[in-house]
Amino acid sequence: MTELVILVLLVAGIVLVTARWKVSPFLALMGAAILGAFAFRLPLSEIVTTVTTAFGNTLGNIGLVILFGTMIGVILERSGAAIAMAEALIKVIGTRFPNLTMSLIGYIVSIPVFCDSGYVILNSLRKAITVRTGVSALATSIALMTGLYATHTLVPPTPGPLAAAENIGITDNLGLIIAIGLPVAAVAAIAGLIYASTFARKEFTPIPATSEEEIDTRSYDELRESYGKLPNAFLAFFPILLPLVLICVGSVVKLPSQPIGEGRAFDIVSFLGTPVIALILGLVAAAFLLRGHGKLTRFNQQITDSVHIAAPILLITGAGAAFGAVLAASPLTGFLADNLSGLGLGLAVPFLIAAALKTAQGSSTVAMVSTSALVAPMLASLGLDSSVGMVLSVLAVGAGAMVVSHANDSYFWVVSQLGRIPVATAYRTLTVATAIEGLAAFGAIMVASVLLL
Repeated sequence: MTELVILVLLVAGIVLVTARWKVSPFLALMGAAILGAFAFRLPLSEIVTTVTTAFGNTLGNIGLVILFGTMIGVILERSGAAIAMAEALIKVIGTRFPNLTMSLIGYIVSIPVFCDSGYVILNSLRKAITVRTGVSALATSIALMTGLYATHTLVPPTPGPLAAAENIGITDNLGLIIAIGLPVAAVAAIAGLIYASTFARKEFTPIPATSEEEIDTRSYDELRESYGKLPNAFLAFFPILLPLVLICVGSVVKLPSQPIGEGRAFDIVSFLGTPVIALILGLVAAAFLLRGHGKLTRFNQQITDSVHIAAPILLITGAGAAFGAVLAASPLTGFLADNLSGLGLGLAVPFLIAAALKTAQGSSTVAMVSTSALVAPMLASLGLDSSVGMVLSVLAVGAGAMVVSHANDSYFWVVSQLGRIPVATAYRTLTVATAIEGLAAFGAIMVASVLLL
């Protein structure tokens, strides 16, 4: 029981210092790792080694994947490729179903691009579609928000799912995470879309615009014009599709059935399907989106900006792994194994822990990193230590990390402010939407567990 009390105090401490005092999650997690090592009475000679080894191994395994994924996302954002993808989908779907259009666009764009950035990029397009179709701005805001959110927490190469996969120890099977994560995310997005559609004719009193907001919310035509000639739609989608296909195919050829044998073709496909190599090729494809004079300078600047964006994520991921390593080396593992194995909670454990952390401190990425580090030592006692069990655990963490977005989440403010949705209305709609979405995703995961485990 003492071990559980220590764990609760450590988690509460992480939530308190990050949510109330705005301490960096990196420092909070690293501090929890050090304090936890003393509290659990790890040998002094092993504390530093446990923390630094886990930190270094994690960055070595997943750091380049996060970096290259972020680089692709930044180039897609700044080259106009996200707008090009949106317009391509509009040509296919049309404007008859504006909520479906926004949900689908968000679902695709947020695979490599952070949901916050994705919403900022696509907000002008959302406004244009809203005006063109006469549907409620509240409905299109919810549809875009939930579409972006679905893949943000469930489909690599977004950093959150990647970090969770690393902590749980299933990065060698990212293809399976993507293969199961995409339909689970689709279920979540559909749930969000259905909820958004209930507000199709609901009006609300928008927040008055400020002069600064007017500058930041240009019309769709002005935004589109600022990019000049948009990239070809195929070239816009290619940097996303190429690594996803390579990673999935690389996982398929490694199945026990060995669909292509073990010869030269197997070696080549396995190499190209390695996440780092697949994302490097995706980055090469993204580089072709840059046009005109000075494209090399712009490419270098965007790569530099990508490093700045990825650095905090890398540090948080490494610190989360260090915290998890301390927990794994403590008596807590045995205590939890003895007390949880007979409860039959299974996938509900990672889901509920992630939901609690997300709701308390706001960041989905921090919730995913912390929860995955916490539950990794428990997987055997929960009956989730098989490859499929670990993949479903990653997805359960991602589903929990959706529940719920409110005032302590930057995404909540991005959506509510750009959509000019009053806070009270946002709590009644946006927050509820993320709860519905997370629960729908977890329901899909439970169905998958019945079929696959």
